[in-house]
Amino acid sequence: MSTTARIDDLLDLDSLLTPEDKELRQTVRRFGEQRLRPHVAEWFEAGEVPVRELAADLGKLGVLGMHLQGYGCGGSTATAYGVVCQELEAVDSGLRSLVSVQGSLAMFAIYRHGSEEQREQWLPAMATGDVIGCFGLTEPDFGSNPGGMRTTARRDGSDWILNGSKMWITNGSVADVAIVWARAEEGVLGFVVPTDTPGFSAREMTRKLSLRASVTSELHLDDVRLPADAQLPQARGLSGPLACLSEARFGIVFGAVGAARDCLQTTLDYVGSREVFDKPLAGYQITQTKIADMAVELSKAQLLALHLGRLKDEGRIRPEQISVGKLNNVREALKIARECRTLLGANGITLEYPVIRHANNLESVLTYEGTSEVHQLVIGEALTGVSAFR
Repeated sequence: MSTTARIDDLLDLDSLLTPEDKELRQTVRRFGEQRLRPHVAEWFEAGEVPVRELAADLGKLGVLGMHLQGYGCGGSTATAYGVVCQELEAVDSGLRSLVSVQGSLAMFAIYRHGSEEQREQWLPAMATGDVIGCFGLTEPDFGSNPGGMRTTARRDGSDWILNGSKMWITNGSVADVAIVWARAEEGVLGFVVPTDTPGFSAREMTRKLSLRASVTSELHLDDVRLPADAQLPQARGLSGPLACLSEARFGIVFGAVGAARDCLQTTLDYVGSREVFDKPLAGYQITQTKIADMAVELSKAQLLALHLGRLKDEGRIRPEQISVGKLNNVREALKIARECRTLLGANGITLEYPVIRHANNLESVLTYEGTSEVHQLVIGEALTGVSAFR
């Protein structure tokens, strides 16, 4: 029996998936094993990843914007999308981020807040991976507090003029189109910005020790002139970008489980073959207590993800519920990655095994799409009725 089967069998979690979910999971898992896993350690070490090639492959796989309806998108369930995120992040968080930013941030922004013309113009090509998108909200001085953004949009006749900068933007320097949020007299507005527009520039951010198999960039907008129809007409105020963030956070709820599962699978294989004092490391009580605790937390995280998937499919999910999932699952996944590293000993710090790579990546996942502290305050406000953000 494979280690994956043993982990899933602990609580018979497969029984909670539909046959379609299982088939999709197997398809994406096979893609990950054949196309991604043989190269991911090299991409991570080099800090380089072939985004355009991967986007085309992922488009053929049908996972870019798969949870959106029409416009070349699959119209899948939220749970099915979560299963895909889980399998991709089992390989690497940066690869799940590629799909998440494309589908749940850039494409979803156009799908939810855009005009019909914008949807028809951009979404089909983004679904195939021919057009890559990014999502510009975070700024150098405003991460957890996006309402303080300094990027501005002002009218000039029928046009808009955008000025400002955005930071920590996944795919920013390889994107064909950027969704940029800016402050105008009317409040926070969203804009669809082709990246070849004069005045738009992007610089890749280097020297990262996390998410190295992902392109991270800084965007600059210097008198970027856009026609009136570049504005997302259905977005007004911070509720526009925050709705997109909720979509992305949902994928992370599942994705983090994949990273943790891969760490535990690797560790189970390792302790079964590694001999210490003339017997397998798996045969020691302290090893088994660590593995048992990790498996329990992983199973709980999986159950939480599946429950939130069902709520989302029924149209009943609330933002604070997504915060519960993101807070718990990433926090526990990071703990599992660190604990697995202890069982691998010195081997755990090498790229011969995925554990330290997952741990490094999860340090970023813990922070982006809302820090743990932000999610704690979202949950706290839901329970007390009092906002503690200010």
